Amino acid sequence: MAHVLRRLLSVDEPSDTVVAAAPPVPPYEVFRRFWPYTRGGRRWLVPVVLLSLTAPVVDAAELWLFKTVVDDVLVPRDLRPFLWVAPAYLGLVVCSGVLGFADDVTSTWVGERFLLSLRSDVFRHVQGLSLGFFERRRLGDVLSRVTGDVDAVETFLLSGVADALYYVIRLGVFVGLLFYLRWDLTLLALVIVPLFWGAARHFSRLIKEASRERRRRGGSLSAIAEESLANVVLVQAYNRQEWEGRRFDRENLGRFRAAMASARIRAVYGPVVEFIEVAGGLAVLGLGTWKLAEGQLTLGGLLVFLALIGKLYSPVHGLSGLGTAFYAASASAERIIELLDQRPQVTEAPEARRIRRARGAVEFDGVWFRYPGTEAWALSDVSFEVAPGETLALVGASGAGKSTVAKLQLRFYDPDRGAVRLDGTDLREFSLSDVRESIAVVLQETLVFHGTVRDNIAYGRPGSTEAEIVAAARAADAHEFVERLPDGYDTLVGQRGRTLSGGQCQRLAIARAMIRDAPVLLLDEPTAGLDVRSGRRIMDPLRRLMAGRTTVVISHNLLTVRDATRIVVLDRGRVVEDGAHADLLRREGTYARLHRLNAGAVLS
Repeated sequence: MAHVLRRLLSVDEPSDTVVAAAPPVPPYEVFRRFWPYTRGGRRWLVPVVLLSLTAPVVDAAELWLFKTVVDDVLVPRDLRPFLWVAPAYLGLVVCSGVLGFADDVTSTWVGERFLLSLRSDVFRHVQGLSLGFFERRRLGDVLSRVTGDVDAVETFLLSGVADALYYVIRLGVFVGLLFYLRWDLTLLALVIVPLFWGAARHFSRLIKEASRERRRRGGSLSAIAEESLANVVLVQAYNRQEWEGRRFDRENLGRFRAAMASARIRAVYGPVVEFIEVAGGLAVLGLGTWKLAEGQLTLGGLLVFLALIGKLYSPVHGLSGLGTAFYAASASAERIIELLDQRPQVTEAPEARRIRRARGAVEFDGVWFRYPGTEAWALSDVSFEVAPGETLALVGASGAGKSTVAKLQLRFYDPDRGAVRLDGTDLREFSLSDVRESIAVVLQETLVFHGTVRDNIAYGRPGSTEAEIVAAARAADAHEFVERLPDGYDTLVGQRGRTLSGGQCQRLAIARAMIRDAPVLLLDEPTAGLDVRSGRRIMDPLRRLMAGRTTVVISHNLLTVRDATRIVVLDRGRVVEDGAHADLLRREGTYARLHRLNAGAVLS
């Protein structure tokens, strides 16, 4: 029988690691980490305490009036006391309703203010993490932590503490009243309290294990759903709906099993506690009935005592059950703490210098870099310079390290050796936000937000005027097609710009870079994914964007880089050639070979 019960209450071990479990954290550490977020609502904790104090007093007064009705009205059959008992009871009911309303509103306000502060801080913290964090984490799991897990922390810290305080106050009021009525019956009623705590202690550990696995499975579920839906075009094009469905079902089933384990534990815990409670009540009833028969207790006194016993066991039951709720919520708190413990790989110097307006001189000086967790060097001793207003083209085969150069230029990563400089100063000495304010980017993956055309262009410089937005669109050759859209600049472009063509999205990205008006321009495969006609059409706006700016162009399409002041050829993270277009062709080296391959592909 014991073996069957252990099997019934066991939690399945995770069979995969779509999302790993968060490290366990002691409860006191959870309180220490999250208590500062209650700062804005602490002044309201005093009213909450007062309301918690008055509510059980009102309940006790109502029960005392019930004793008066039984002993002074029903037993002697005297209606006169009822004339003052009835309005008094109605007054207490109204008072209880007002206190309940005030308690609900106040406690909800305190809890929601806590969530408002914590959720905002967690989101800002995640936004400030380095690119490497997002490249190795499942986005769906991060979203699950920022939303669902944050809510559970409030249960652990505020709602749970408020409930514990409420239960303690109720316990004190009712124990005092019970001792006042019959101290001997009260001692008998309190004998079973240790049994409540013993049951709670045993089941809390099981519930925490089940809750931790349930939250982990929930994160895995969100990760798979986000990944699959974000790539729905690929999924449908390759008829992989069934395979993705099986992936989702596997994690969904895991979450179901964890939820059922938790439900089984709670289902066993409930009857155990109820059995203890009924056993205590029956013992009190037996002794109380004997005392009633002996004339040592009135009928009203016995009935009120039994009602107070119910009121007494309710907070005892609540306090013991609160332990299980704490442990369940702590599983979510552990996931949030793990997230908050993540630190950016790229940090700002304590005395970081500000950049007023950079001239735009870019230099890579003996840069060595490899991605975290890898052994191969992505860049090996890379050096080049770009003077203000010049254009440098980075070319090479896939995996040569071109996009890594862009990430270092934007300080998404810092080099392991060497330095990346702007106007002769190491980027690590500047304010991180100022470095990125000095660079406008048009990325290989055209990033467009779900918003209006106006919002997407103005994203490059918040607060831009209508005239500046239109001017940027005209310079990017986007104004004409924008005007043909149903609502012009107020047209919603859809998630990731799905209502626009690739060329139109790219021109919006160019307009966004135009309006930023930064001294350094970074173009990462600006014609990638476009057909020849569309690629040629955006060359004119790109040239207008590049005019007067220091430009670094990364491109497979060598026809787009022939006008560059200087071309650097990368191969396996090393600079293998360096020079102007005509010079590199004459050398008959790597660049000449790539150029012939590219020209042949265009002609074919």
